[in-house]
Amino acid sequence: MPSIVAKELTKRFSLVTIPKKTSFKDMIVKGRLFSSTSNKERVLTAVDSLSFRVEEGASLGIIGRNGCGKTTLLRMLAGIYKPSAGTLRVSGTVALLSLGLGFHPDMTGRENVRINGLVLGLSPRQVEERFDEIVDFAEMHDFIDYPVRTYSSGMYGRLSFGVAMSLNPDILLLDEVLAVGDLAFSNKCLERIRRLRQAGKTVVLVTHQPEMLEEWCDVALWMDRGRARMFGSTSEVAQAYYSEIKTVPTDLSLVLGPSGDTKTH
Repeated sequence: MPSIVAKELTKRFSLVTIPKKTSFKDMIVKGRLFSSTSNKERVLTAVDSLSFRVEEGASLGIIGRNGCGKTTLLRMLAGIYKPSAGTLRVSGTVALLSLGLGFHPDMTGRENVRINGLVLGLSPRQVEERFDEIVDFAEMHDFIDYPVRTYSSGMYGRLSFGVAMSLNPDILLLDEVLAVGDLAFSNKCLERIRRLRQAGKTVVLVTHQPEMLEEWCDVALWMDRGRARMFGSTSEVAQAYYSEIKTVPTDLSLVLGPSGDTKTH
């Protein structure tokens, strides 16, 4: 029984651009003040016709450059975004770990844990019963009553992971949360993920590191400009992705001229 089935999954966003050089006089004299034609509407396709499936208990790794649609895809899997086209079936309870998602910066860590627990489906009693466990796992005892805006990205990750783990979800979605924080806590998170996999849970992991695909995932999806560039075994996808990123120049002298001006080709 598959945990996730996506067919021609698509997500589009409407972007409205207001002309920069429209004066107040133009808007009044030329009748553009209340005219919808004065704004230009563009459509951004963040996820474009993706089809894949993830079996129950399997782990899917998603890799790709920034802006390729990875986070948008995870938010559709979590039910935050509705597809613009195509179909998506997700079976079981879902927890999404994304840095700061759903956290209010002016509230304390304690307040955010309680609110996020309720949003994720826990009852007030369950939140209180699991509160100490969440704080213990996140190792946030000294900072739990500070405003979240004072937290580092690593502290965001700790608290997010602690709240999500309190759910014991059927499907765990990880949006690069393992890329922040110290090595000891990352290993602690990885051990918890290992136990979830052993318990037959489904894991979807977004990463920029090809080696993580090979170590932690059963199948992999390489996204490029919203589309599936490659879907298959983790070793094949990781090797193909690594081969491509190695061809991107990292030396600025290859891109910039001697004076720092951009070269033209």
